[in-house]
Amino acid sequence: MPAKGKKKSLSWGRNSVQYQPVENLTGADDAAEQQPLNASSSETSLDDGNREFDNPRNKSLTRRLRWLAYTVLVITTNLMSLFLGFMVGRWNLNLDRTCAAYTTQYSPVLRDVDIMYEDQAFNGSFIKENIYRLEGSPEVDAAWEALGVDYRAGIISYEEGLKSGLTSSHVQRSNEFGGGFFVNVEGLHHLHCLNLVRKALYFNYDYYKEQGTHAFTNDDKILRLHVTHCLDTVRQVLMCNVDTAVLGQVWYNPEHPKAFPDFSTKHKCKNYDAVRKWAEAREEPPPETLPHGYMKLPVSRDILPETP
Repeated sequence: MPAKGKKKSLSWGRNSVQYQPVENLTGADDAAEQQPLNASSSETSLDDGNREFDNPRNKSLTRRLRWLAYTVLVITTNLMSLFLGFMVGRWNLNLDRTCAAYTTQYSPVLRDVDIMYEDQAFNGSFIKENIYRLEGSPEVDAAWEALGVDYRAGIISYEEGLKSGLTSSHVQRSNEFGGGFFVNVEGLHHLHCLNLVRKALYFNYDYYKEQGTHAFTNDDKILRLHVTHCLDTVRQVLMCNVDTAVLGQVWYNPEHPKAFPDFSTKHKCKNYDAVRKWAEAREEPPPETLPHGYMKLPVSRDILPETP
């Protein structure tokens, strides 16, 4: 029998193998897994790190870095705000031009003229007449003509004409003289039509018929067609550009008050005179003064069988 207190030796005989209890083996492994590889070293490192963080110099550096980050953030935000404000301001400045381009058929006028919308009060007086409402006279005609109602056609380039909706079948200037299309600004033609309707009013008709100028050089049938063409053109323009403003009513006649529409309303209007000047600057010379061959001759397929 082995002596007490001595560990049994391991023997590789069939009946002499001694096993350690399973719990002792696994217990050793668990202890190893649960114990950090260098427990004392890790604890020392953490303690050192805490002491380093608690160092007043490091705390001061951390505060400075935080303030620097905050300052950079504020400056960046302000710069972005200034940039966005600048861009919005520029967009607002171009809003009138953008609106005109979006709601109007393209033409070189939109490219060349700084279209702006301006506040304007309409003169809607029912009783008090201005120069445009008076009976025909040289003074009244001069007032209307100053609006550009009788401007001659101007020239735009071939490329601008196509971009504006024209085709190669429209009347052109000969390439020898620079080419391009003969055009009138539509808004001025609309006023030309309104002016003719004015001249054809019952209290003006005899005066202008006696003068025998412009549309009144034609016979009555053609004159009538001209007037009704203009009347319907104005109708279509007004419907196309339907005004969504509203008319209020005012009281008049203190002794027996009555309601009457207030036609003197406020509107947003394009800067008409800038458009008129564009057309005026591009007027071609009178037809009778143009040199021979100034207009490009049409090809047969571009000639319509009758007046459109």
